[in-house]
Amino acid sequence: MGTQSDWLKISLGHWRNQALSTHTKTRRVEVALGERSYNIEIGQQLLTDSSLLHALIPANQVMVVTNETIAPLYLDALVKSLGTKQVATCVLPDGEQAKRLDSMLPVFDELLANGFDRDCYLVALGGGVIGDLAGFVAATYQRGVAFVQIPTTLLAMVDSSVGGKTGVNHPCGKNMIGAFHQPKAVIADLDLLSSLPDREFRAGMAEVIKYALLGDAAFLAWLEAHLPEVFARDTEALAYIVERSCQNKAAIVQADEKEAGQRALLNLGHSFGHAIEGATGYGPWLHGEAIAAGMCMALRLSARLSWITAEECARGIALIQRAGLPIEPPSQITPETFLDFMQRDKKNRGGQLRLVLLKGLGNAVVSADYPESALLETLQEYSDG
Repeated sequence: MGTQSDWLKISLGHWRNQALSTHTKTRRVEVALGERSYNIEIGQQLLTDSSLLHALIPANQVMVVTNETIAPLYLDALVKSLGTKQVATCVLPDGEQAKRLDSMLPVFDELLANGFDRDCYLVALGGGVIGDLAGFVAATYQRGVAFVQIPTTLLAMVDSSVGGKTGVNHPCGKNMIGAFHQPKAVIADLDLLSSLPDREFRAGMAEVIKYALLGDAAFLAWLEAHLPEVFARDTEALAYIVERSCQNKAAIVQADEKEAGQRALLNLGHSFGHAIEGATGYGPWLHGEAIAAGMCMALRLSARLSWITAEECARGIALIQRAGLPIEPPSQITPETFLDFMQRDKKNRGGQLRLVLLKGLGNAVVSADYPESALLETLQEYSDG
């Protein structure tokens, strides 16, 4: 399994060789999935670009789903840009706690009350929670309607808005109820990141670092050298990390749209991270914070297995720490609690706990071929118990 990332390097090659100009207003990444293909538009002032929005949202009936934090900032501007279309809106509570089945009902209520038919479009204006929930509504309303993602967080721009995973949480597990439903487009307006709190921005960087660790060693080196520009929110640096991350994810999604194999690589740190979120009640830890700690745990386990060197492990953890992210889970989470949540993970097969681990920085593998004792030692290392 040590060569699993080779196909990713090949898939990314054609993008890197094109060397897009750093001065173009809009960058575009294609997610090539046959009849389900779509583009990710990356640039500035896209939310107020009426011609772009009308081209990407051609329906007369448009339902905008957003939350209480984003609505006062951007909802009016989006509705104005949509012009004379029949636009309805649904504003949901903010936060991971809203990502549940009963939060979908107000959206269905608005769709039905406004007589929206199968030709309507849903627009997800928000972060990962809104994108996942609105996408799941789109996947199920009248057995499937079109939707467009307008992510407002860094995490959503680089990860959750791309790839068609939609769904909600259940008290027993994260994202356990959902569907694969690809958007018609993703509109990543970098200007929306100006209102993003620093903590949310750092959480988004966890997913950016994830792409570098799992299959893009050159990107890892770039991040190590340019982290100050990224955290200064330099426009060109932001455009680059969003584009490069989307290129990485597009390559994986194109190879394995419905996670039959290679797409599971995108879950580096997630088995541990989802357990942290579940054990802390979905809220105190942001998703990206939990994934950051989870990636450190995956790095430590990979080093314990001698799949990476101690130096490689330290290098990965150092970058996560420089990004201002947690490098350890809460110490009160016992190994038993970790295992309880991890055993519900969707990657597991035949009762085997499959983890995404590293056989070198930039070379991730999905494996159940590790001693259980090594996993237990890693979990115990972080526990008070």
